[in-house]
Amino acid sequence: MSFGFLGIQMGFALQNANASRILQTFGADVEHLSLFWLVAPITGMIIQPIIGHYSDHTWTKLGRRRPYFLAGAILAAIGLVLLPNASLFVAFLPALWVGAGFLMIMDASFNIAMEPFRALVADKLPTDQRTLGFAVQTLLIGLGAVIGSWLPYTLTEWFGVATTANEGIVPQNVLWAFFIGATVLVVSILWTVIRTTEYPPEVQDKWDADEDQEHASHNGLSSIFSDFIKMPTTMKQLGLVQFFSWFALFSMWVFTTPALAQHVWGLPSTDHSSLEFNEAGNYVGVIFGVYNLVSAIFAMALPVIAAKIGRKMTHALCLIAGGIGLISILWITDPGLKWMLNFSMIGVGIAWASILAMPYAILAGAIPARKMGVYMGIFNFFITAPQILNGFIGGYIVKNLYGGEAIYAIFTAGLLLIIGALLTYFVDDNDDIPLSSSAQGRDLDDAI
Repeated sequence: MSFGFLGIQMGFALQNANASRILQTFGADVEHLSLFWLVAPITGMIIQPIIGHYSDHTWTKLGRRRPYFLAGAILAAIGLVLLPNASLFVAFLPALWVGAGFLMIMDASFNIAMEPFRALVADKLPTDQRTLGFAVQTLLIGLGAVIGSWLPYTLTEWFGVATTANEGIVPQNVLWAFFIGATVLVVSILWTVIRTTEYPPEVQDKWDADEDQEHASHNGLSSIFSDFIKMPTTMKQLGLVQFFSWFALFSMWVFTTPALAQHVWGLPSTDHSSLEFNEAGNYVGVIFGVYNLVSAIFAMALPVIAAKIGRKMTHALCLIAGGIGLISILWITDPGLKWMLNFSMIGVGIAWASILAMPYAILAGAIPARKMGVYMGIFNFFITAPQILNGFIGGYIVKNLYGGEAIYAIFTAGLLLIIGALLTYFVDDNDDIPLSSSAQGRDLDDAI
């Protein structure tokens, strides 16, 4: 049921590792990067609750959730193809603004495709399998992200595809990587659409027979605001943890390329096209692939660890590991020591695995089954709001507080992950049901 996420995350990883480089190639300054990255959280904040709301009340031949992630995949694939080719449309607008427009299309489409997958796992799995279910989803997310992150580098190192281009033109290795990513995205989503079944409305109604009718009411889009006001306490507490976690992640995605180019490779902030700059950009894809690979592997350990020490403690320790990983980058200042960045990414990968699984496993037990889609969408507010705030102030802070040194945005991100870990202690997780060793093994075999 989660196989389509492999393709979604492959495309998402291509964006995360290369969007800053593409936008800088088209002429963006480092202090303006976070503003362009605002496209993703703004579209997510608007689209995910709406898609969640309507998918809760949809039933077609393709089911409840599947029509949405199929449509989102097709649109996202179009965005992946067009973004690095924005320079072809310069007759209409500057390439930078055309690229930003295609980035918006791609982000909106990723959100359409992504949101129903969270609800689908919660729809189909009972409480004692949800930690494992989201962990398997994280495994597939990690594998897709590894492929996407490493693809430009691999195309150059293994197949000799060019990694440099004229000023204002995206290199061929990036162009081909985005095209391949678009293809894999569509194929993997089709696999899930064809191979997955969903419970029909009458089964959902049976599960919700004892549910408060106030929660079961459907009053159109206005009910989203009502649901937001009535969100469970656990969701509010998790929201604060998510705020610090995703503020940190946004900084990492936006500023890692300029941070490494400046701090490790020693390049000036005005260098956006040299061989060394593109080498730094390619290596960002490598280390992002490392943290996603670690995430994919570590995801399978999450259910076992959570069964021993609880989901809250598991999530807190993982966030601390990520914080230490990001902070450690400050002491790597030589391109000859770039391999050490991979060790920093181990901690980030551990945190990423937990961020993709634990909050959703905790949340799923605290919200009504009939409202699973809309509440998963509303929960996205706590992911998008910190990114939007970071988008408005992140570049200003880097330019005026950090003197243009993007590495300090990465250092701050590490501190914020540690703060998020401390706040996890205050989350109510009354639905945390430990699994017996035999149940874990049986559920893992069923999931695989």
